[in-house]
Amino acid sequence: MTDQRHMQIGEVAERTGLSLRTIRHYEEVDLVIPSARSKGGFRLYTEADVERLMVIRRMKPLDFSLEEMRDLLEITDRLAATDDSTPTGEELQRLRERLDSYRKVADARCETLRARLEMAEDFATTLRRRLQADLRSGA
Repeated sequence: MTDQRHMQIGEVAERTGLSLRTIRHYEEVDLVIPSARSKGGFRLYTEADVERLMVIRRMKPLDFSLEEMRDLLEITDRLAATDDSTPTGEELQRLRERLDSYRKVADARCETLRARLEMAEDFATTLRRRLQADLRSGA
């Protein structure tokens, strides 16, 4: 087993781009739990905790609910299990199917966001052209 370096919440916030308040909120709703506490009671996180927060951060713009985030994290935790509880057979198949359903939802939501971004870029281009035309005409 590798030596796990512990990070305080400030470093985790910096690495993930999440605010301290957001990280604490995710702890309150049981999406991520600090791996340890310092003697002074400070939250301590590992690289695995940072990766978990990044999964949550990436789900947020796709409008996944907290419950969906929790469910997806449970699925990935089960699939990553390396002890005697490693899923096999029917459970493994169900977990993979559930994970694939989240992938399909994410793909669809990404496509929707791409279409919205294209419309927004078209709008911004229209405004730039309008501004340039007004500047040329002296209006």
